[in-house]
Amino acid sequence: PRHAHLRFLTRESPPRALCFIDARRFGSWRLGDAWQLGRGPCVLSEYQAFRENVLKNLDDKAFDKPICEALLNQKFFNGIGNYLRAEILYRLKIPPFEKARTVLEALKDQEQARRKKNPSLTLSKKLKLMRENPDLLELCHSVPMEVIAAEKKLFDPDHSDNYAAFKNWLQCYLVPGMSSLRDRNGRTIWFQGEPGPMAPKGQTSRKKRAQLKADPEALTPKVTTRASKRRPRAAVKPPKMAKEEEEMADGPKKGRARGRRKVTTAPALSEPEAPVKAKRSRRTSARRGRGEA
Repeated sequence: PRHAHLRFLTRESPPRALCFIDARRFGSWRLGDAWQLGRGPCVLSEYQAFRENVLKNLDDKAFDKPICEALLNQKFFNGIGNYLRAEILYRLKIPPFEKARTVLEALKDQEQARRKKNPSLTLSKKLKLMRENPDLLELCHSVPMEVIAAEKKLFDPDHSDNYAAFKNWLQCYLVPGMSSLRDRNGRTIWFQGEPGPMAPKGQTSRKKRAQLKADPEALTPKVTTRASKRRPRAAVKPPKMAKEEEEMADGPKKGRARGRRKVTTAPALSEPEAPVKAKRSRRTSARRGRGEA
């Protein structure tokens, strides 16, 4: 492409290119082996450092927030994004709007109790326990690893149904029947069950909408609008009102007030005439009903 000032070519035949495109030349490239400032250790390649960085900083104000928002903080969870946080919390049945510090302090207590109970655990036994009973931080490592291990099936552009394979892998994110809410950063979190004590006020879960999408044969809920409420009035409009409107349409149009005075000064009929205010409101509602119908 144009303005691709830096290109990485693969060794395939034909090769593919990863391009750095910078039309206005404001960007720069620096070769290095460290993350930029503000990012913590990687959840994949630096798991132990990542784990220690979280557990030793639980007094940080970042953990005053709900766990679903804390999981997107790249200072502590470098590499976790929107769909990964939903999958991780769903597997552990953790409400997304539970306080982050509450969740992680319980995890820290469990780890200390496990060490006291089995001080001489070998590495292989520790790994076995991790696989059988993973905690939140362990899933922050293992769930992204599942995606990477299945990368060819999930993300290979030559694979015709790669997106279908990715959707089948998802257990919670965008899955019909799951609930969803927006967090305080405007990001949508998908979950099952109760949202938790720190859920945003004034929001309702969009679970029903997802269920209707999943089941197209489900009956559409009946919605009553203001227009539908007014239509019956137009249907039962008295003949007298229709006649008055025709007279107004044929007469001189010099403003609504004169038209109304003309109708109100019509000769009295045998029936007692309704008050002016009542007649005007009936005529106006009839006009609106007729126009909307």
